[in-house]
Amino acid sequence: MTTSTTTQDAADDLAHAVGELHACREAMLREFAKVVVGQIDVLEELLITIFAGGHNLLEGVPGLAKTLMIQTLADMLSLDFKRIQFTPDLMPSDIVGTNVIEEDHTTGRRVTVFVAGPVFTHIILADEINRTPPKTQSALLQAMQERAVSAGGKTYTLDPPFFVLATQNPIDQEGTYPLPEAQKDRFLMNTLIGYPQSQEEEDIVDRTTMIEIHDVQPTIDRDRLLAFQRVVRSIPVSRHITGYAVDLVRATRPNEPGAAEFINEQVGWGGGPRASQALILCAKTHAALLGRTNVSVDDVRHLALPVLRHRIAPSFVAEAEGITTDMIIRRLIDQVPERERR
Repeated sequence: MTTSTTTQDAADDLAHAVGELHACREAMLREFAKVVVGQIDVLEELLITIFAGGHNLLEGVPGLAKTLMIQTLADMLSLDFKRIQFTPDLMPSDIVGTNVIEEDHTTGRRVTVFVAGPVFTHIILADEINRTPPKTQSALLQAMQERAVSAGGKTYTLDPPFFVLATQNPIDQEGTYPLPEAQKDRFLMNTLIGYPQSQEEEDIVDRTTMIEIHDVQPTIDRDRLLAFQRVVRSIPVSRHITGYAVDLVRATRPNEPGAAEFINEQVGWGGGPRASQALILCAKTHAALLGRTNVSVDDVRHLALPVLRHRIAPSFVAEAEGITTDMIIRRLIDQVPERERR
């Protein structure tokens, strides 16, 4: 068998797998529509998060179905799901677990037994994550990055897949604790959830004030999900597209050589290398979910806002003038040129 034949076979296999992923996306969107009205952009970003194997920080006012979306997603994926309500008195052991002393009925001796916390699941809804102190917030940091937790001098591995889908309320800041920058950077995306359109809100009211209940059918199992995650990572990306993603992230950093003047004035600090990695991984996933094996610059631009908005800190000048990170990113998208193909 020649090298060209082998390469073509690999390309055909990849195209077939991506086609299956696209069909899975369509089925999942249909199941979503049974329960959730509108919010298609939010659902798309959640699917990108899941198939990319990352975590998502959802931000929106109360009553926008954040919990319902995540519960519905868990039902479709046939995965274990646990909800943690973050409160000021929540302790790290309430998340990770703790060692307790029990009596061994066989020997009569007391032994130490680890009682696993809710972090030992597949999908965690960390509800109002910014309502608990940084010490407790950091209990998720190791789990999010290493897919493992430490307790009592031992390390326990979390079974894949593992996702943290956290929510926070952007308008009621009394009694909240801002997430540490290191933890925010662990979130693959930061999804903003807005109010529904007028017709969508009418549909929500009609649907939720009637007896009829729609059951969500499982669409994909754990093994197939893990296989699709491997498919996404196997999609090749052209060097000029990787270069564009890196150029876009580097352009967010103030006081760097070639940094735009408005960046020096409006940004306290910009995205790091993890932001570049996230842009490419999300762009791959976006293309695959749409049934494409080729990643374009438009895929990178399309996902720049949710990938970068929580990785850029506006300066005091920007905050005083009402300039948001989304405004800064949009301006960069307009200014950062695409690299020439080679």
